[in-house]
Amino acid sequence: MSAERTVAIAGATGAVGQEMLKCLLERKFPVANLKLLASARSAGKTLPFGEQDLVVEELTPASFEGVDIALFSAGSGISREFAPHAVKAGAVVIDNSSAFRMDEGVPLVVPEINPEDAEAHQGIIANPNCTTIVTLMGLNPMHKAFGGVRNIIASSYQAVSGSGAQGIIELEQQVAALVKGEPVEPRVYPRQIAFNVLPHVDVFLDNGYTKEEMKMLNEGRKILHQPGLKASVTCVRVPVYRSHAVSVVAQFEEEPDLDRARQAIEEAPGVQLKDDPEAAVYPTPLDTTNGDDCLVGRLRKDLVLDKALSFWVVGDQVRKGAALNAVQIAELL
Repeated sequence: MSAERTVAIAGATGAVGQEMLKCLLERKFPVANLKLLASARSAGKTLPFGEQDLVVEELTPASFEGVDIALFSAGSGISREFAPHAVKAGAVVIDNSSAFRMDEGVPLVVPEINPEDAEAHQGIIANPNCTTIVTLMGLNPMHKAFGGVRNIIASSYQAVSGSGAQGIIELEQQVAALVKGEPVEPRVYPRQIAFNVLPHVDVFLDNGYTKEEMKMLNEGRKILHQPGLKASVTCVRVPVYRSHAVSVVAQFEEEPDLDRARQAIEEAPGVQLKDDPEAAVYPTPLDTTNGDDCLVGRLRKDLVLDKALSFWVVGDQVRKGAALNAVQIAELL
């Protein structure tokens, strides 16, 4: 690893910010100095980092003096406001929000897929959407093996932690109430999430898809350098605490071979093949929670589309879908 760096985390008290702290520590990132930044109401709190207790500071435009790498996980509005200050101070921003993902001059990077794109940064590198990352981690080995992916049809099964801590609290409270026979009142979600699934993640657009569903198309094109990629996606919230799962049908330029697909997945970094359905060996959210790798199973020839495979991929969306991916980008730097 290269020389030690001064690192700042904007949004350090959130779930992803705290996961970034874990990843920096576990991966022995060369941190010379670590600044934890958050809103004024969180200033003064302490968070553990190894044997240290670090004090959270209020995020201001002046927070980034002397910072080499700024990890942002505080929402797109905060990123839009403060990332330019970080860049002006000389830091490289790795942003976990949607603020800059589709900006032409901002690389959108998954280190196992397109690490070379990070070299073209102009001060900001974007972290893709968590569902996009998990999907493409499973897809990319086959994308490379079979001449490129042409079309994707996917349905996601997204954990409530994707909505932050309040999503988890709402699920817990609703389950507890229903067990007692008490009524529930949805607050975070538009409908009851306990013992239910909701085909509604993010806001709906004029075309009938949600913003979350369109992210896989638009971000997938950019990450894979496939401007002609087509994707039809349905994103679903499920009553699971952590880790997203995605059912994918992918159509390729070349005729796919199952043995070659399995080999490509097994050889790819950050991905594991767990595919023996008769023995109940297939990925579930519990298998990936707090884990780095995405797991792929249920791999089979699609029965509708030519040159297509169906598969199931699961990954921890707080970790690989957010915090770990950002720290891996920092390692590229």
